[in-house]
Amino acid sequence: MQTALLVIDMQNDYLWEQRKGRFSYDTPRLVASVNGLIHRHQRVIYIRHIIQNLPTNRLLFGYSIAGTEGAELYGGLDVVSGHCFDKYFGDALTNGALRKLLKAQGVDTVRLCGLDECGCVAATALGAVRRGLKAEILRRGTATVFPAAKVSDTHERLRRAGVRWRDEG
Repeated sequence: MQTALLVIDMQNDYLWEQRKGRFSYDTPRLVASVNGLIHRHQRVIYIRHIIQNLPTNRLLFGYSIAGTEGAELYGGLDVVSGHCFDKYFGDALTNGALRKLLKAQGVDTVRLCGLDECGCVAATALGAVRRGLKAEILRRGTATVFPAAKVSDTHERLRRAGVRWRDEG
């Protein structure tokens, strides 16, 4: 069994001080937890959520815009590999180059950490299961801004799909 850690959407726009108010993550706690997980894994792959740099997207979203500093990996994140993939949808595994790398490395289990537990982390976990991979979400390396009811619903959907949670990486 080969395992890879996918570090999802740990980008400036979600974590730095000038982020939008709706991204109310506890940056110091989350980054410390994720960095700890990074150093416990041999295969670490970084994922960036990217939104096309179009005037409408800058107005509607205003974050993760291609080519902006905000779309870059967060400065406090430990980067230990050159593997960084962009995604344009919630599920990181929609990126064919990422799937190709996982296959070439014989990865059959992905461990997920980063943002947001009820967003792209969940979408990637479900995408992994659909593609025949095992998916494990690392509790202490994820965060969410969603309310408890959404978290509960998301957890149930993930459980039904066969996604597992781990307390340690």
